[in-house]
Amino acid sequence: MNMDQMEYRIRDRIKEFLDEDIGYGDITSSTLIPEEQTAKGTLYFKEPGITSGLVEAATVFEILGCQVTAHSKDGEAVKEKQVLLSVNGHARALLMGERLALNIVGRMAGIATQTTKVVNSVKEKNHKTRVAATRKTLPGMREFDKRAVVHGGGDPHRFGLDDCVLIKDNHLELVPSVTEAIKRAKDGISFTKMVEIEVRSLEDAEEAAREGADIIMLDNIAAPEIKEWLGELDKKGLREGFIYEASGGITFENAANYAAAGVDIISMGALTHSVRSLDVKFEIEMVK
Repeated sequence: MNMDQMEYRIRDRIKEFLDEDIGYGDITSSTLIPEEQTAKGTLYFKEPGITSGLVEAATVFEILGCQVTAHSKDGEAVKEKQVLLSVNGHARALLMGERLALNIVGRMAGIATQTTKVVNSVKEKNHKTRVAATRKTLPGMREFDKRAVVHGGGDPHRFGLDDCVLIKDNHLELVPSVTEAIKRAKDGISFTKMVEIEVRSLEDAEEAAREGADIIMLDNIAAPEIKEWLGELDKKGLREGFIYEASGGITFENAANYAAAGVDIISMGALTHSVRSLDVKFEIEMVK
């Protein structure tokens, strides 16, 4: 799935979110605010960060019949109180969309901002290492979370189970060996799909490489040990031509250590499952 295809799905999802929040109508606004009253609103961060979710926030207000002007693009570094979106329309519509827009932008910008920090720390140690997300996302929020990772300079990794083969430890409990698992995978899928396998020993990593796995995930292995493993694999001619990914137990604090160890990919569930939302504000004022 590419980013353009995702936008169609996101628009439908936002409609569902609005239905959930509005229900049968905003009884507060309809009681207090005349139907003909117009207003304008401005959206900004209350702290510096990386923009993400602006397209989604604009979509919220556009669905509600408002006119939106963007003053920034997703993926940009912005200062606090820098105006990112301006919204004009019926006051009731602005009030109905406010919380949903803030919730989406706050979460996505939080992911993008943290991703950028990790990417920068990793690049200082190894400019070739890429930072990737995982499937550890909230149900219903995966497209949003993955887009935010991309806005922060990271890689989305798999969007779902249909993206590529990823043989994990529980699969290997049900298959006789690493060799047999890779053989079954390659026999059962199109040549256009990659095969990745999770390993927890140097011997399994070597076996996976010899059997032609495209990506070898070193799962829950400490960075110093990974460095030793990659050295051994290199001596045996099993380093070049393969993608080695580190995953499991990787935090914002230690990610750079894995880059220094020489892995190609660092995948981090923490990018999306341990999110601190950015502090976002939407200010509304009356238009006479």
